[in-house]
Amino acid sequence: MAMTSLVHHVRSKMFILAHRRARGMLDGEYGSVFKGRSLDFDDLRAYVPGDEVRDIDWKASARHGSPLIRRYIAVRQHHVLLVADTGRNMAAESLSGELKKDIAVMALGVIGSLALGHGDPVGLVHGHAGGTAALPAASGDAALERLLRTVDAVGAGSAASAPEEQLEYVARTYRRRMLLFVVADESVPTERTERLLRRLRAQHEILWLTILDADLTELVQRGRRRPDIQPRPLRDIERHTAVIGPVAASARVLAAYELARTERDAARSAMLRRAGITEGRVGSADGVVSAIFALLERHRRGG
Repeated sequence: MAMTSLVHHVRSKMFILAHRRARGMLDGEYGSVFKGRSLDFDDLRAYVPGDEVRDIDWKASARHGSPLIRRYIAVRQHHVLLVADTGRNMAAESLSGELKKDIAVMALGVIGSLALGHGDPVGLVHGHAGGTAALPAASGDAALERLLRTVDAVGAGSAASAPEEQLEYVARTYRRRMLLFVVADESVPTERTERLLRRLRAQHEILWLTILDADLTELVQRGRRRPDIQPRPLRDIERHTAVIGPVAASARVLAAYELARTERDAARSAMLRRAGITEGRVGSADGVVSAIFALLERHRRGG
């Protein structure tokens, strides 16, 4: 992207892609994420008929000899932590042909803008196999711009993607309850990933947005439909290797590719479901606003 403000770019696109009512609904869905959960423990009081049974402190009640209810106070401000893969996978093409990092910037910018609008500071954890770094939660457009610039700096020369390392960093570092907004590509789930997500989900609200890969089958079919146009060479950005055209166009290779992709996506979705995490998917920058709205709405309804 050009060196104009990324925050301005995101908000301009939000304005174009969503009319006023839709923007209001999007804002409302964000506000609902913590609804009913935005409470910190204050003290105990005697149980009275009509109290929620789930608020009974059973251990304290046993010591006291009669039911005691946990009393809470409202939390007026929440912290939002953006968790972004900034490894070289994000420099690859997405389903739409755009770079994945550009879609990530748009998605992170939308959530960041919603958070700032609610007075919630926003931080960032990002990295790759070479290491993980964090920018502390802060308020204001200048802070959000810095976060987006960090993600926008991803290139093919970055170290390999390793989203598990960023999740491990969050689990090890943060104790305060937050909203985690994770942006990653169509990664292959592992047992370690699931263990980390279960651990994080016990403490935080988590939203997961998957950026869809370029479709090899569509790229091949497009080349067949337009043989007059010299196709761009295909490269595996993760391994820094070229993909030989005739091999990529082989029916057996395409069938194996589709099967592997289907199995990987099903495994990731099942893993996130088991961990109680709502997943959204997006393949273009233009689809980000609607994808995030759907993600927030599904999360509010319980997945």
